[in-house]
Amino acid sequence: MLELDIRGVSGSIIGEENGLNIQEEFEKYRTKIAEIITDLYKKKDTAGEGLQWMNLAYSQETSWYVKEYAALVENRFDNILILGIGGSALGGIAVTHALLHPYWNMLSKEERNGFPRIFFLDNIDPDQINGLLDILDLRKTLVNVITKSGDTTETMAQYMIIKDRLEKELDDDYRKNIIVTTDKKTGILRQISEQEGYKTFVVPDDIGGRFSVFTAVGLLPFTLVGINIDEIIDGLKDIDQALRNPDINENIAAQNALVHYLLDTKYGKNITVMMPYSDKLKYVADWFIQLWAESLGKSSTIDGNMIHTGPTPIKAIGATDQHSQMQLFNEGPNNKIINFIRVGEFDTTVEIPQIFQYTGIGYLGGKTMNDLMNAEADSTQASLIDYSRPTITIKMPKINGYYIAQLLYMLEMQTAIAGALYNVNTFNNPSVEQTRNYTYALMGRVGYEESANAIKDKILSV
Repeated sequence: MLELDIRGVSGSIIGEENGLNIQEEFEKYRTKIAEIITDLYKKKDTAGEGLQWMNLAYSQETSWYVKEYAALVENRFDNILILGIGGSALGGIAVTHALLHPYWNMLSKEERNGFPRIFFLDNIDPDQINGLLDILDLRKTLVNVITKSGDTTETMAQYMIIKDRLEKELDDDYRKNIIVTTDKKTGILRQISEQEGYKTFVVPDDIGGRFSVFTAVGLLPFTLVGINIDEIIDGLKDIDQALRNPDINENIAAQNALVHYLLDTKYGKNITVMMPYSDKLKYVADWFIQLWAESLGKSSTIDGNMIHTGPTPIKAIGATDQHSQMQLFNEGPNNKIINFIRVGEFDTTVEIPQIFQYTGIGYLGGKTMNDLMNAEADSTQASLIDYSRPTITIKMPKINGYYIAQLLYMLEMQTAIAGALYNVNTFNNPSVEQTRNYTYALMGRVGYEESANAIKDKILSV
């Protein structure tokens, strides 16, 4: 099971000016946390609460559908191309990078056991788009268009470009190269899919994009490249059973949520650093950044009080960022919580040869890169303790579908509990909608003329 070590935030280790009396705070918030957890599980089946992601471990329908489709298209495509942005892409990127070979797309088809390469087009940079289209044979590419709303500007622009090229190359057969993941009933993409006859998958109601990784948004691409989604579902079920426990002393998501909340509100540590000590997990940090920022960064409480609250998440990678950010973490403002993700057992071992034994680097000979990575993580935490900086460690026994599911779900639950502590609406994102509406206006969408006129004076690039 996933483990959490919060000793690095204890006042007895980093000093009372920067650290917590953990047991005292747990006792003080014991009833509050129990109420929050009980309330989340009570509301998870209620429409409009945004909590349907808590039920995904127990819904087998999506797994059946994606497995059936994956079997149908087996060996038909060399590439999978995901069109999506934000929650439609970040979870897929995080999990595939964690579970596939680090250089999956460079392996031969035989080395990939016949499974396709996978590409995520998660931005609208023209150079990125043209560069990808330069190397992809679209005739041999299955394109998965993902947008819950069905009218996400960036994704639909990508889709229009790809559809046009596919149609020119394949005539009427192009429809077999496009699958869609969107709302079950509404939205422009749903209408287009029915008109075009695309195969479709559903993003369930009451699940926001940043919580959608274990819907068809993620499970379909995972299955298409050979990832065992049954292992993922098993991990979800087991961690969900553990996180149902309302006792904060037994619930790691509640512990991490409360620690972050208290260090922010009591000690001004409002920057959350996510620092995996595994290159395979580096995109988990990107996924977490959206989850944490979009869920907790709110201008008002549920009661309508203006607060402008929310911890700022940033990404760091061990050991790389020891050489770029550690100077700031140690000697800059003491306003950060460093979250390490540690891996107990790496998939492989790399031995360091016993050469240069009589030089200053001879001490490395006979050790492994695994030893070195662990030593780097230990030394980084020790250094941060020297400077009275709070640290938290999430421990994964190894990187596989079971534990990656537990990691992401624990962070989702942590976010939901933290939102309740901040007393904000964890599941909306009004400012994102405002930016989206401005984009509609500037691109000439009908009905947004007044918005276009209203923002002209605010545009600084003209």
